[in-house]
Amino acid sequence: MVSFIKGGIRVRNSYQTYRELDHLIQSPNYVKGKHHLHFEGGVKLGVGAFNLTLSMFPARILRLLEFVGFSGNKERGLLQLQEGAFMYSFRSVMCTMLLLCYHTFMTFVLGTGKGNIEEAERLLKPYLARYPKGAIFLFFAGRIETLKGNIDTAVSRYEECCEAQQHWKQFHHMCYWELMWCFTYKRQWKMAYFYADLLSKENTWSKATYVYMKAAYLSMFGPDDCKPFGEDEVQLFRSVPGLKLKIAGKSLPTEKFAIRKSRRYLPSNLVPLPVPPLEMMYIWNGYAVIGKCPDLTEGMLETLTKAEASLASQPATELLPDDQCLIKLLKGLCLKHLGKISEAEDHFTYIHMNEKKIKYDHYLIPNALLELAVLYLDNGRKEEGVKLLEKAKQNYKNYSMETRTHFRIQAALHQARSVPENGVHSGASAVL
Repeated sequence: MVSFIKGGIRVRNSYQTYRELDHLIQSPNYVKGKHHLHFEGGVKLGVGAFNLTLSMFPARILRLLEFVGFSGNKERGLLQLQEGAFMYSFRSVMCTMLLLCYHTFMTFVLGTGKGNIEEAERLLKPYLARYPKGAIFLFFAGRIETLKGNIDTAVSRYEECCEAQQHWKQFHHMCYWELMWCFTYKRQWKMAYFYADLLSKENTWSKATYVYMKAAYLSMFGPDDCKPFGEDEVQLFRSVPGLKLKIAGKSLPTEKFAIRKSRRYLPSNLVPLPVPPLEMMYIWNGYAVIGKCPDLTEGMLETLTKAEASLASQPATELLPDDQCLIKLLKGLCLKHLGKISEAEDHFTYIHMNEKKIKYDHYLIPNALLELAVLYLDNGRKEEGVKLLEKAKQNYKNYSMETRTHFRIQAALHQARSVPENGVHSGASAVL
């Protein structure tokens, strides 16, 4: 705890220093020296990074940070980083990297999936032209293609990235993670399993998550499919709790989620998870990705419809409402992206109406409200959407992946502020 407090004080001192330097640059007494571009670029990097990062925090955390002297403005943060990226200073590439991370990862993993892909392409283009074999630039190129729905092109980019360098294996692992999801979007379970298996053997970031994903993909194999290495998903699921990793005494949220889901496989009379990789895909906001490609979305909807029919044909258990609501949530997302708004609304509403029946997967309720709210915002029903967001934020606590859901709620509220009643987005505020 003492180390944590000391670290917090250092971060605050850094924040205050950047603020003072920013005031200095704006001062009429500021005299530009020989290397002022590099100095100003560093200040823009720091001010932009702090403002952008702080603006993304949920309101309850932001209020606490403001109490101790922090504040964040998303538009100012983006502007500072954009100016820094095009100043051609020593820190230009760092500003560019932060913006690329924001537009291609943060807005999807912690936001509503409305990243500014065009801006990301504009930022990346000169670097990719200058360094066509640069691994980090190929990686971002692959990520951009993924978000555009060009999954085959993305796969090629990630493979190029792996071939571009052999020294930093961890960078390969980042590509493996993205490739795993690319093949998940395409419902190629064997290839997705292959990359999850590679990660579980080569990487130590989160073995519990990797083994869970291996088991999840095996559970999607058909009865005639040969399972690689003779592995059994039940045994893999049962091994997940023993792989838990703690950092500073805390477990990773994704691992906690995977462990909780794996507990269904511990009893001898187990009830299998209906679509575990597609559920984890939601946690990482993958439906915002396949939503760009109707073929992928329709294929995923077909898989979910089959899983729903399979549930209906099996004997009822106490977990049936949880599984039904999960599939309703995922189907609702597919229907939304296919333009079937009324059907999507019905699916999201079903979860809220049946929340009392849910036994374990309570995270489904606030997330269903969140998705319904985003649906309303996208269709000009701002007042209804904001009410649902506030309800999801205030009325539900202590559920799986709660912090991530609150980040997404905060992003949706940012979106609501930029959406007039006619549903037309305005300005850069809509990108989170």
